[in-house]
Amino acid sequence: MIELKNVCKSFGKPPVKILHDISLCINQGEFVSLTGRSGSGKTTLLYCMSSLDHVTSGEVWIDGEMMQQKSEKALHAFRNREMGFVFQFHYLLPELTALENVLMPAKKTNSEKQHKAFAMHLLEQFELAEHIHKRPGQLSGGQAQRVAIARAMAMKPKYLFADEPTGSLDSNNARVIMNIFDQLNQEEGTTIICVTHDQEFAKSTARQLELFDGQILQSEEN
Repeated sequence: MIELKNVCKSFGKPPVKILHDISLCINQGEFVSLTGRSGSGKTTLLYCMSSLDHVTSGEVWIDGEMMQQKSEKALHAFRNREMGFVFQFHYLLPELTALENVLMPAKKTNSEKQHKAFAMHLLEQFELAEHIHKRPGQLSGGQAQRVAIARAMAMKPKYLFADEPTGSLDSNNARVIMNIFDQLNQEEGTTIICVTHDQEFAKSTARQLELFDGQILQSEEN
């Protein structure tokens, strides 16, 4: 479970407040979309709740642990073990094959052998079995994004955070990604929090949080 208590985030000097006193709870297994206009604070909120960025004030709790009390080393280990991240651009390493990219999180913990079979399973599940030895430059945008999702899932994380994962894709590939996320949520029980401008994507999630000027304007179940 992820719980935010009175979270505020400011940037710059003099400080400009981006998030205003946000409190919310996301239960294990929920599929939540964060929507709102550009500049409403969606990505900042995603980064703060995932511990990729520090809050200015307030508390972020995940699985009963307060993230601000962890050292940077402990935070890094926690993220690598419990979280997966997907962004608008895939950020695959160009010199590595699709399979090698998927196994990058496992490489950090010297557990590539233990996770290779699951990495292969993910690539097959995402219809990429024939592309496992190709490098990113040999893949289409949709294929590369599917590899990035497989990489995010390689360590079987409890939480998947996504920032505009379909933003650079055409409608067909966007639907493929939406279906993969839904499958991960339904079959694996993965908690997914996704920033999106895509209303079709947002409506496909179980719960939608709309932000406006750094505050949650409304929370509705779909």
